[in-house]
Amino acid sequence: MQRKIVKTADGSTTIQISEWEEQYHSMHGAIQEAQHVFLKMGLDFFRSENPSAKSISILEIGFGTGLNAILTCLKAKKINLNFDYTGVEAYPVKQEELDQLNYVNLIGIDTAEGIFSKMHQTPWEEKHGITSNFNLTKRKQTFQTIIDSEEFHLIYFDAFGARVQPELWEESIFTRMYEALKPGGILVTYSAKGSVRRAMQSVGFNVERLPGPPGKREMLRAVK
Repeated sequence: MQRKIVKTADGSTTIQISEWEEQYHSMHGAIQEAQHVFLKMGLDFFRSENPSAKSISILEIGFGTGLNAILTCLKAKKINLNFDYTGVEAYPVKQEELDQLNYVNLIGIDTAEGIFSKMHQTPWEEKHGITSNFNLTKRKQTFQTIIDSEEFHLIYFDAFGARVQPELWEESIFTRMYEALKPGGILVTYSAKGSVRRAMQSVGFNVERLPGPPGKREMLRAVK
């Protein structure tokens, strides 16, 4: 499939798959979407619900460009929390594509470039310390093969949209997500489709609609 780098509304770049007319991140703003959906509605919500927690384990469904991971890692440096972050990706982004992304420049933090490079250069299938309180494990696998059991506090569900990959938004996938979460665990996603909400509810999640990121009216948060 043809892939190209495109600029989103907040100035940050993303990868577009031309045949699908689908992007890795929102065209209304890649960084804005990540900050709102995953950090604000996911990580910040976990912290508000678990103020005494000293550690958090996160599973990202769709590691992709690593944008969600680097934003989370940079946030980790500011808060008293140890992170174990697992990113699942079936089709890793190529280095020549990563070289064209402008996240590091827009984030404007001196250490961002080194962290971003380290995240992508570390070998897959192994846990690596990216910073003193952020461990990263990248797993190359399809979402249908995830078999974790009560391992994670939080899931960033950032798969391609149901319009182009509906099989990633069905009950069978959300059953695996439910099983991967610890009791009380949280899943956040940019999607607000009724079919997605019903699929989550059918496997046992308590689901709520929340205000979405710029350009999107709603999103979903599910709790085990």
